[in-house]
Parts: sequence; C-alpha cells; structure tokens
Amino acid sequence: MEQVKDSIQIKDRIIEAFQFRHACKEFDPAKKISDADFDFILETGRLSPSSFGFEPWKFVVIQNAELREQLLPFTWGAKKQLPTSSHFVVVLSRTRADMVADSAFIWGMMKDVQLLPEAVQQGKGQVYGNFLENDFKLLESDRIIFEWGCRQTYIALGNMMTAAAQVGIDSCPIEGFDKEKVEQILKEEGILKGNFELACMVAFGYRVREPQSKTRQSIEQVVEWVR
Repeated sequence: MEQVKDSIQIKDRIIEAFQFRHACKEFDPAKKISDADFDFILETGRLSPSSFGFEPWKFVVIQNAELREQLLPFTWGAKKQLPTSSHFVVVLSRTRADMVADSAFIWGMMKDVQLLPEAVQQGKGQVYGNFLENDFKLLESDRIIFEWGCRQTYIALGNMMTAAAQVGIDSCPIEGFDKEKVEQILKEEGILKGNFELACMVAFGYRVREPQSKTRQSIEQVVEWVR
C-alpha cells in the first residue's frame, strides 16, 4: 500500500513539473542557478538515450557576457533570454564525417565508451551501416544525416528541461537564430571546431512573471490506440 502511495506521489510531482515548465521568455537576471543544480541538469543531458547509443551531442555553456552580446543580433528567438538567463547552452550535433559507420568517432564509441568486444563492434558496425544506408537512407545528403543527429540532441534537450522543471528551474528551447552567422561567431571564438554544427539553443534561469495557462490538444486528439 505504501509503495502504491509513493508511486502516485512521484507521478503527481512529475506532472506538476510538466505543468510548471513553459518556454520562459524572460528571466530574473539577479537569480542564478547553483553549480550543483546546473551540474544536475547537464547530467540528465549526458545520460540521455541516443540512437545506437552514439551520443552525437556536445553542450556548450555560454556564460561570457561579451560573447552573448555578439550572438544577440543573430538570435532573434532569444532577445530577452540571452541577456537575462542564468545559464545559456548551445547544443551542437556531429556531422556526417563523424556519423558514418566507418568513422573514427563511431568506432571509438564502440571500443572506448561502450567497451564492446571486437566481434560485437564488427557486428554492430555492420548493422549501423545498413541502418544508415538502407533503413533510414540517411546517407543521401550531408544535411539529412546532420538533421538525424539533431533529433538525438533534442532527446537530451527535453530531458534537461524536464529535469530543470522538477527542481523549480525555468527554461526555454530556442531555434530562432541565423545558423550560419552564429556558427561563424562560434568558429571565430574557437568554440565550434571539429565535426560539429549548431543544432539548437536552450536558456535556463528563473521566471520574472507567471506564464499564461498551458494549452494543449486533448489526449484523444494526439493518441490513437490499435488493439
């Protein structure tokens, strides 16, 4: 009975966090997220699932005020979030050079991170290569395979925002930016290097005002059961 009660309380807290979370347009610049809380948020991103477990992401936390000012003219979706957020994260995704089946990155992931035996590496590499080429046809253009990598980063993005909401921290995912110009700035600053491109951004902090009531389609509109 106690276990059932605990389960209900946990589910209630999770739903409360989803109700609390909103795309916060402006943060209180005087309120800063503690190191411990932000480390927790980043850890939920690091532990997120990805296709084949290849983790094609990198999270760059931009706290430098001058760099934020440089980015501001080219991030129309973050006009208020960039100057006011406690923490601002640029999410990068790996490009084709790293994501093809025979890349050093993929084989390094299998050998050094996933610690797979050599025979298993060979088998997984073949399955992955077939998946890219035939199942999802991701090798038809560089853009397609990059966008597939971006889809993985959005899993981590969602997990970080949900984790933040569960500890009372606000967030806002951001796609409103000029990708080419922002990437150029990040390259000039020595931040964007290697086989990465910009996937999305996300700001974290504490709200300055309460949001409007959350609106969503009904469960009947978004769920279909096939029995």
